[in-house]
Amino acid sequence: MRDELYLWKYKSLANKVADALNKKGHEAYIVKDEKEALEKVLELIPKGSTVATGGSLTLNQIGLLEKLRTEEYNFLDRYSAKTKEEKEELERKAFFSDFYVCSANAITENGEIALLDGNGNRVAAVIFGPKNVILVTSVNKVVKNLEEARERIRYISPMNTKRLNLNTPCAQTGYCVDCASHQRICNYYTIIESGYRHPGRIKVVIVLKELGL
Repeated sequence: MRDELYLWKYKSLANKVADALNKKGHEAYIVKDEKEALEKVLELIPKGSTVATGGSLTLNQIGLLEKLRTEEYNFLDRYSAKTKEEKEELERKAFFSDFYVCSANAITENGEIALLDGNGNRVAAVIFGPKNVILVTSVNKVVKNLEEARERIRYISPMNTKRLNLNTPCAQTGYCVDCASHQRICNYYTIIESGYRHPGRIKVVIVLKELGL
């Protein structure tokens, strides 16, 4: 009974957000779980496309990286880089990709997309460069407004820092502080207000299950 009620609640919330995203010029899709999320993303990406990704726990959870590493796609695999320079070169090439896939840190009920980066490569690619952007997000990332988006990001940032094995104050304390660490991941905060100028470029796949952080 509990699972059914949560699914009903998640569907209602996802429908509201998807409607707001569509009205803002994006393309929104609602899927049930990891399996459907993977199927939808692969449905959106024609075989033979050049694909790049941003760092994302969600993409790992749905199994996308494994699929992109097949010969069916030209995958600019930043995780395969053996040196910092090689990784940075792949991240630059991502701007010329057919599809850029990542997640969002938060999405408001009004369809505003919030992203926070350490290096800025992800937010930069979402804003400009790749022909298409696919954001795979989940209902746990939906918030009421931009104020709640900022608070959500402050809440999850220490966990992301811990996941990445970085040496920052929040990795020790478990809560966000305004640090001056050179490994700080909270450097570039970006809000995508709309997609009116390039309708359909940003496609958002909303998963009715809690994924990522």
